[in-house]
Amino acid sequence: MEKIVEISNIKKNFGNFEVLKGVSFEIKKGEIFGLIGPNGAGKTTTLRILTTIIKPDSGKVKILGYDLQKNSYQIKKVISYLPEEAGAYKNLSGKDYLSFMAEFFAKNKAQKKKILERGCELANLGKALFKKTSTYSKGMLRKLLLAKSLMTKPELAILDEPTSGLDVLSAIEIREKIKSFSKEGVSFLISSHNMLEMEYLCQRIALINKGEIIEKGSPAELKKKYQASNLEEVFVKAIKK
Repeated sequence: MEKIVEISNIKKNFGNFEVLKGVSFEIKKGEIFGLIGPNGAGKTTTLRILTTIIKPDSGKVKILGYDLQKNSYQIKKVISYLPEEAGAYKNLSGKDYLSFMAEFFAKNKAQKKKILERGCELANLGKALFKKTSTYSKGMLRKLLLAKSLMTKPELAILDEPTSGLDVLSAIEIREKIKSFSKEGVSFLISSHNMLEMEYLCQRIALINKGEIIEKGSPAELKKKYQASNLEEVFVKAIKK
């Protein structure tokens, strides 16, 4: 299966603090790959490197064959990024926000219309789509932002805590949308400390702790290896190795 992402031995320091200590993994086309670990493990730093926001101190990153250091512009065109604390323009309605964001990706009016229609369908906000985003609940805003991230059908969608703070029904809705797009060939890198949710959602995961990948594999493989009933147990046992 085609490799969409190839990360080899990336390292990153902030001052004297070593945040990433040689992280390596790959993501295949259409795969939902989870990067799982506690707060401060290096998850968000890894995501920000892949989205070209910050540069690694060393190591190699390729996305769709593009070298991160040499082809950041091409990479930005084929990925989308949803940060954990993302927001939308408060004075715009949900639909106007999606329309504004579609402008950056559409090559013509017909394409923009198609992207916007997909975004509105994905958001599934009903009449609230025509209200200002300042009136939205956290769940409504998160659904709008996920729609923005997926409406262009990116090659790679990078999502940081996509269901953070959502109620059960909203979280289930978002997970189902992610699975649906995966079946259509969109690859996902999802970062979360919610290991039970990632066990349900991801085909493969990497466990990260203190800037190092300590395990990789499918949830089933890792549970069998560590004789554990869930990924939380796997993680606890893996860090004690």
